[in-house]
Amino acid sequence: MSSSKDGTPFVVLGAGVIGLSTALALRETYPSSRITVVAKHFPGDRAVDYASPWAGANWCSMATDDGPLEGYDRVTFERFARMVDGGLGRVVGVGRMGLRAVFDAEREEVGVLSRGTGRIWYEGLVGGGRVLGEHELPPGAVFGVDFKSTFRLNTQVYLNWLQQQVIENDIETVRRHYPSIRAILDDYPSTAALVNCSALGSLHLEDVKDTNLYPTRGQTILVAEPKIPIERMYLRTPKRVDPTVAYVFPRPNGGGVILGGSRQDNDWSAEPDMALAQTIMQRCCALCPELGKPEDLQVISHNVGLRPSRTGGPRIEVERWPGGTPVVHNYGHAGAGYQSSWGTAERAVELVREALGERAKL
Repeated sequence: MSSSKDGTPFVVLGAGVIGLSTALALRETYPSSRITVVAKHFPGDRAVDYASPWAGANWCSMATDDGPLEGYDRVTFERFARMVDGGLGRVVGVGRMGLRAVFDAEREEVGVLSRGTGRIWYEGLVGGGRVLGEHELPPGAVFGVDFKSTFRLNTQVYLNWLQQQVIENDIETVRRHYPSIRAILDDYPSTAALVNCSALGSLHLEDVKDTNLYPTRGQTILVAEPKIPIERMYLRTPKRVDPTVAYVFPRPNGGGVILGGSRQDNDWSAEPDMALAQTIMQRCCALCPELGKPEDLQVISHNVGLRPSRTGGPRIEVERWPGGTPVVHNYGHAGAGYQSSWGTAERAVELVREALGERAKL
């Protein structure tokens, strides 16, 4: 635990999966501090630029850096495992399920191998991966693997659980929109450190204006659960990150099934593209036989959200603001927000401790 005196005040900007996880990680390290989450949007909101409700979501690492990005995903996987194995899976909306990943290119070309090792780094975490035989691949596919056990999330349940944990841990929440970091610090002048988890908002903050940020539009369809149970998640794509990815993620806790998807960089449109929706349904039904035919699907909603993508990857670093207040940035997670959330939250808290001169082991 922290050696700081009781009452050290902190502010977290943003209440998506990154902001809420970071606030809870701060509370774990600073059990007696005053922590405030300030945000324009909170769980329950359905704004296109509030990305967290629109995610799939599952754990299937896109990191291949043989470094910190893989580490963030590992920390989060292990946190999910403790939740589920500890009997909290239904409460938090997280469940274990296998994943069949199918690629339209050779293994070495699809962007899943870790640099330096030439392997899929997380195979050990997910209980191994079985390479699919040619007879198991859909037409046109080149390579595929069944991962034994990873995680799927019901984002509605999980975000509400995070918010409830924030409330129960005596973290204050304030709904307010700020034009700049300076404006926040003016309203909270005693703040020891501010953690900026504003996602795409950091493109518009007057004193941040991170032009490396850009939206990646994602479109999905929520459908009713078919009468034939879906036994695994499905993913098909030419490479791990591709605009034409198709995926089928059954959500736990009666969350239906999410069909995706798309990756449209620098597209701010909030309106569903119904032609794209038809393509998504066709791809997903071909990938997952349990769904049946596209015309048989019971569509609950068409969804559009903007992922906070960033050239160079997520920004997780500290800078000193005029007056000496440390500002720790934790944003730009693109489509990896859920699966890296606890790892990046812990790193942000580590940077807070370092900025405040506390080098104790986490």
